[in-house]
Amino acid sequence: MKKWLAIGGLILVTVIWGGGFVASDMALESMKPFQIMMVRFLVASVLMGMLDLGNRKKAEQVTKRAGAIKAGILMGIALFMGFSLQTIGLQYTTPSKNAFLTALNVVIVPFIAFLILKKKIGIKGIVGAILSVVGVALLSLNGNLTLSLGDGLTLLCAVGFAFQIFFTSEFVKKYPASVLNMVQMITAFVLSAASLVIFEEMEFQVTTKGWLSVLYLGIISTTVCYLLQTACQKYVDETKAAIVLSMESVFGTIFSIIILHEVITLRMVIGCIIILIAVIISNLSEAEGEMKNEEIQCDNL
Repeated sequence: MKKWLAIGGLILVTVIWGGGFVASDMALESMKPFQIMMVRFLVASVLMGMLDLGNRKKAEQVTKRAGAIKAGILMGIALFMGFSLQTIGLQYTTPSKNAFLTALNVVIVPFIAFLILKKKIGIKGIVGAILSVVGVALLSLNGNLTLSLGDGLTLLCAVGFAFQIFFTSEFVKKYPASVLNMVQMITAFVLSAASLVIFEEMEFQVTTKGWLSVLYLGIISTTVCYLLQTACQKYVDETKAAIVLSMESVFGTIFSIIILHEVITLRMVIGCIIILIAVIISNLSEAEGEMKNEEIQCDNL
């Protein structure tokens, strides 16, 4: 029963994150990218910090706090890279393209694990990567086979999110999730504030719709979703969770059509479907690897 409730919770996360693409697009009407990110991560940092206060009395967590801070900083840098490139890219592409290209982070994760941990990539992982390239070509390449600035930045943002997923899967086994979440949000906030100054985006002229959009991003899409995701993944293995979370791109497109009246072409639909298939195949490859590892462990007992 807990497993099915957890899967339901993860689906809710994808719905909220799907709405986040539309909220970001609406916020960009009156705010600049690093303004959005600074407010978003400031709100998330404060809320995560308040939640973490209740855990400070636990001796086990206190002893692990120093390591968790270092790990959280790495996660925060990757998170900042992902969100900054995603938000800037959204200025030059549509929310639906932004959502599906971001979903490619799931395909990239196994290749990061191969480079850093020397984990083998299965045949399905390779097929998934090839399909993702075909999907990106259909979805994003112009008639002269060039990639638009927005789509190119979004592809780079997928790399940032892939590193964040990889770091999270490695560090959450060693350190308290509450500390990791808080530190990565603070790190992303500090980097966003620094970028705000560097790129001279200090002047705020925000509309009511802009404030409501960025508060949705900070409170609901960031704080609530990251906490809910962490809680749900206690009962759902990360491979199944990744497949469920990849549906974020589908909901992002649905909300973009309903709320922003985005026009979708047949070529875009085919490209999106191929990318979604690539994401699922890549995750099935990971699931296969986990099952083989479990069998080897059982044989050694």
